[in-house]
Amino acid sequence: MEIQNQGSKKAVVLLSGGLDSATCLAIANSLGYECHCLTVLYGQRHGVEVEAAKRVALSLGATDHKFVSVDLRQFGGSALTSDISVPKDSADRGGIPVTYVPARNTVFLSLALGYAEVVGAQDIFVGVNAVDYSGYPDCRPEFIVAFEQLAQLATRSGVEGHRMTIHAPLIDWTKSQIIEEGLRLGVDFGLTHSCYDPDPEGKACGHCDSCLIRSRAFASLGLTDPALKS
Repeated sequence: MEIQNQGSKKAVVLLSGGLDSATCLAIANSLGYECHCLTVLYGQRHGVEVEAAKRVALSLGATDHKFVSVDLRQFGGSALTSDISVPKDSADRGGIPVTYVPARNTVFLSLALGYAEVVGAQDIFVGVNAVDYSGYPDCRPEFIVAFEQLAQLATRSGVEGHRMTIHAPLIDWTKSQIIEEGLRLGVDFGLTHSCYDPDPEGKACGHCDSCLIRSRAFASLGLTDPALKS
């Protein structure tokens, strides 16, 4: 997906602290956007990724960084928001995994939409990816298209003719391509965190789906995932 340089236009960037969102922020930055980062504390089973988001936003020079709490643990239904065990050593498993958080990206994008209206941004960047995480229904291109259509109807900006655009630049990239682009743009992946089930000290487990997909991608490039270095 090609996006033209936008000068100093404002954008809201959803930032989880993971590899994908860090690269997405770097892309928005490189395109000349003034980046307003948004991190959602959704009741995830650990706070390590929130600290990673702070590091990434600071390192990439975000204009500001907001944190919003929406406790999805009240609903549960996911290994990330309940006491369901995180699957290990099974990155090639088919179907929708138990790490899928019901409606998470719908909630996140809705919050980003509200924030965008307040700061005067007409662009939202989200690091969803349909290649390596094809089991997640809210990471598909058709979901992004549908949400963008909703944004035109649900906002003052859209109704007044100022189109809201949802950018998902990584959506059809492989994890290796995402890493390559991040490195080209100066992302320090050692600052990021992607593990679903870190130890009490915040160290990546190396065996959950996210860790396996990430480490295999680094290995395919002849690199070692900095998250797994001792």
